[in-house]
Amino acid sequence: MYSISEASVETGFTAHTLRYYEKIGLLSSPLRKGGKRLYTEGELRLLKFVKILKQTGMSLEDIQEFLKDGCLLENMDSVTVQLKKIHKRADILKKHLDLLEKQKQEIETVMKVTKEKLEVYEVLIGDLTDEE
Repeated sequence: MYSISEASVETGFTAHTLRYYEKIGLLSSPLRKGGKRLYTEGELRLLKFVKILKQTGMSLEDIQEFLKDGCLLENMDSVTVQLKKIHKRADILKKHLDLLEKQKQEIETVMKVTKEKLEVYEVLIGDLTDEE
């Protein structure tokens, strides 16, 4: 079990952010002992996954929707319900992947222009150095 400060160090989220995620329902309320939050290994794994999604630019709303049904492996739903939940998550990931692909193309364009500019500057540096 991890205190909120230990969970903060392990996940990279501030204690304030962990409390906020709990408040908005992104995370379920962790076990408390003596009024202090205690996080399990499973909760830390979930938080690290949330961190990855956040780092790729996924919105909190989409992350909430993705996590809303909890761990699909632990639920004893019917096949129909499981498929519905899996399709919903796949749709969220596809939408996010489309966004990442667009961002990747934009970054590649910026990199190409930057490399072209750098080549021009390196030629200018070479020409000016030869004149010295």
